[in-house]
Amino acid sequence: MHLGEELAILGALLLIAYIFGRLGKLVGLPAIPVYMLVGLLASPHTGWFPLSFDSGHIELIAIFGLILLLFNLGLEFDQDEFFGNAGKLLVSGGTYIFVNMGVGFVFGFMVGWGTREALIIAGMTATSSSAIVTKLLIELNRLANKETPMILGVTVVEDIFIAIYLAIVSVVLSGETAIWPVVGKLGVAFLFLVVMFSIARWGGRWVSRLFRTKDDELFTILFFGLAVGFGGIGELLGVTDAIGAFLIGLVLGATKYRARIEALSLPMRDVFGAFFFLNFGLALNLSTFPSVLPQVAIAVLMTFVLNIAAGQFVAWLNKLGPQAGINTTVILQNRGEFALILATLSLSAGLDKRIVPFAGLYVLVMSVVGPILAS
Repeated sequence: MHLGEELAILGALLLIAYIFGRLGKLVGLPAIPVYMLVGLLASPHTGWFPLSFDSGHIELIAIFGLILLLFNLGLEFDQDEFFGNAGKLLVSGGTYIFVNMGVGFVFGFMVGWGTREALIIAGMTATSSSAIVTKLLIELNRLANKETPMILGVTVVEDIFIAIYLAIVSVVLSGETAIWPVVGKLGVAFLFLVVMFSIARWGGRWVSRLFRTKDDELFTILFFGLAVGFGGIGELLGVTDAIGAFLIGLVLGATKYRARIEALSLPMRDVFGAFFFLNFGLALNLSTFPSVLPQVAIAVLMTFVLNIAAGQFVAWLNKLGPQAGINTTVILQNRGEFALILATLSLSAGLDKRIVPFAGLYVLVMSVVGPILAS
């Protein structure tokens, strides 16, 4: 197998992503739209770039990126914060998700692409990008702000929603129509969720025994193997590789080795995650953007309006003022990795092909405009 040309092109694309990323930092842009843009420029469908690259060469690496994105999401889930303040968090986060998803579902039906497509669009509009949210709070020095615990609480509830939503969506996208097979698949999915959440809540001490090694190499191989393995188990059980990786991350986050796993896994997430976003950009076709431009424009406007209302309401629930509501709005309105994950799932399920360019353009706009408004 001779891959010299492919490796050289891929290396060049990563270097270009680095240059664009440095330029993006100057105006406060996160990495996600930068990687997507580089992929879009190098897409075989575009023809604007002297370097064309087939996404098939990095498909497996992109899957590792997806797995590590969700693994780290589970790893960073703050169980103590959630269970210690569950009532207020569920009301705040649930309100935010309900408002955005409910209107998003209606919008999805109005688009007219189909019922399953409407469910996917609703998921895209429902949750913010935890990666962008966390990064903005740090880079804008807002960790000490009085609304920040509320914002982080909303993202915690979003994590739980993502787990449940993906379990349901995986069954819906399977194409099964007979009632008992659907009930059986949902039962397996929720049993998997309950078992893994229970282990995370009460089994951290026993899981910790697996990680009693001072060798960082073996330690890394172990948690990466578990992430990939449970991703495969999730896929085999019909709940997607993403949710399998999220749940094992949730379990490992309950161990005393959480900080060490995070320190080693975050660089891996960033590298493999770059391949995931690059790969998604490679699959985009600029010529399809005009066909979804009206829908994206409405979705963007809808997201801004809903986030203003939801941000103010959540701030009011937490007895905070209008300024805290505005800060909440501009931080939480960002959309990113989860919308792209849903688009990837919809493509593999054979849904309307317009979902992919819709998600790509929607995320590009929201992940560019959002951080600029926040700063």
